[in-house]
Amino acid sequence: MNRREFVKTSVTGLSTAGVLRAAEAPARPVVISSANGLKATNKAMKMIRRGEDTLDAVVAGVNLVEEDPNDQSVGYGGLPNEHGVVQLDASVMHGPTHGAGSVAALEGIKTPSRVAKLVMERTDHVLIVGEGAREFALAMGFQNEDLLTDEAREIWLKWKSQLNPNDDWINPKDRVSGSGLGGENVNLERILKYHGTINCNAVNAKGDISGVTTTSGLSFKIPGRVGDSPIIGAGLYVDNDVGACGSTGRGEANLKTCASFMVVEYMRQGLSPEEAGLRVLKRISENTVEPYLRDETGRPNFNVLFYVINKKGEFAGVSMYSGRQYAVHDGEVNQLCDAAYLYEAKDALE
Repeated sequence: MNRREFVKTSVTGLSTAGVLRAAEAPARPVVISSANGLKATNKAMKMIRRGEDTLDAVVAGVNLVEEDPNDQSVGYGGLPNEHGVVQLDASVMHGPTHGAGSVAALEGIKTPSRVAKLVMERTDHVLIVGEGAREFALAMGFQNEDLLTDEAREIWLKWKSQLNPNDDWINPKDRVSGSGLGGENVNLERILKYHGTINCNAVNAKGDISGVTTTSGLSFKIPGRVGDSPIIGAGLYVDNDVGACGSTGRGEANLKTCASFMVVEYMRQGLSPEEAGLRVLKRISENTVEPYLRDETGRPNFNVLFYVINKKGEFAGVSMYSGRQYAVHDGEVNQLCDAAYLYEAKDALE
């Protein structure tokens, strides 16, 4: 074979590959998110139908949640660290350009997902943290704001007042004899274990994929703690040739497993989104050996959830335990669906 024939054959092969990829593209777009993302999936789908970029769409979608003071897991109104300071994490990935950007321990900025997108677009970095992330956001025109709402502050104060019976913090209602918790419906156990995040991933009719994960992190965390959400490959991973995965739940478990990356790699090997997610949940369960992280049956005493799409537009929400839901817009209906699960849950887990 001479050089001209080789080049002709190579180009033909590449053209055939392009045709095959186009054929694999979904007939309609799909947007998937965590259960607090119905507004996000609806917003993102509207933008995708208008032909807008998938990353612009998912970021605009989660902005609705980041700016909602009633969602205490994300952005403005998110629960603070142990010092009462709201610190936010976020990451984005843009499949068509293989771009990625993230911020961690960001203070004073309501929409860390937008800052993460600018890290991807305006810098040669992937991750900026702490004061550097805040200064970068201010340089980009964001406004510094107090993110601790009155409701989140009250929850933090209740946590402080019940943390240690020997410290100097008290619940004001305890000054009244026999009041206990003052008759208030406070589930302290739930507050102490609160993990909250929103992930949103999308694929359009051309097969282009993007994703975003944003969070206020573990409630009352040690200041500076960073979970999986801003870490590429842990809380989010996108490969435009394969699919995307994002996660909510115990970030430390995802960090130690490179969980979202692994889900996408299993899909590359031919597994469906559901099969890939369940395979990684099984790996997390097997790797959880610390006694304090296992229940009496030896299973994890925490939950992890994945939100998975592939290039064909197939999708799945998967959870370590039953009873959880996810949001999805399949091009026709925007709804909550029950997640597939690894174990039957005895109790509700955060």
